[in-house]
Amino acid sequence: MKSVVTTTNLQKSYKNKLALNDFTIDVPAGAVVALVGPNGAGKTTLLDIIAGLLSPTSGEVQLFEKANPGSLEALQRISFVAQNSPLNKTTSVIDAMRVTKLLNVTFDWEYAQGRLLRLQIPLKRRIGKLSGGQQAQVALTLAIARRPDLLLLDEPLSSLDSLARQQFLSELMTSVATTNMSVIFSSHSISELEKVCDHLILIVDGEVKLCDSMESIIESHRMIACAPGELDYHQDIEIIERKLGTRFATHLIRAKNLLSLSGLESKPSNLENIVLAYLRRGQEVEALRASAEL
Repeated sequence: MKSVVTTTNLQKSYKNKLALNDFTIDVPAGAVVALVGPNGAGKTTLLDIIAGLLSPTSGEVQLFEKANPGSLEALQRISFVAQNSPLNKTTSVIDAMRVTKLLNVTFDWEYAQGRLLRLQIPLKRRIGKLSGGQQAQVALTLAIARRPDLLLLDEPLSSLDSLARQQFLSELMTSVATTNMSVIFSSHSISELEKVCDHLILIVDGEVKLCDSMESIIESHRMIACAPGELDYHQDIEIIERKLGTRFATHLIRAKNLLSLSGLESKPSNLENIVLAYLRRGQEVEALRASAEL
């Protein structure tokens, strides 16, 4: 299967802080990827590097199996909507459409105009006079109308109300189905991501904790209740989280091989519980680091 983004040992540092550390991922073409992690985990840094807005400190990034970030081919094939929907506030919506069309030969004018009219966004109004949600919809519409091979979205749903979020996700899935466009977008709403995404990248403290299909992630993680310490030396099991009870401990584990679970009574978990367990573990590690520095 072809890849749209491949990173190898990617690092990005700011002064003494590593924003991304030994970051290696492979995103298959046609995937809709959820980029998840706590604030400051490195999500925006990763998207900025893929978009060509930042250069990595070390490591490699390859787009579409042959292009470098920021190259002419990459710029022509990628659309990026950054946080806060950055648009020229003094121009009108229709002028923003005209400029985008002049700069992009693949711009789909009929799609952009039709979507904005359906959303009842006045095309002649200045962007700065629109509500925050409307501005976000304009930015999203222009990005999709470029008909990119890869769409990068940094918190695209944050300024939309519930109905607008549903409309956007529905429109996004239609675009993916009809164009085979790949999508990477960051969001804190795991329940919404689960409805539309087929892949997940989980970042904690600048490091990749999960990068796989949703199906594979859910399949490889199980809940096991047993005596505390019973799983500690099991070579094919990684304990992600342990909750102690009066007699038994409940474990969320990641199995390298499901056959290794034979003889153990296990139950499936769901994506939200899996992600939250990794985030809690990341907080514990960060607290230990902070205490060690005191």
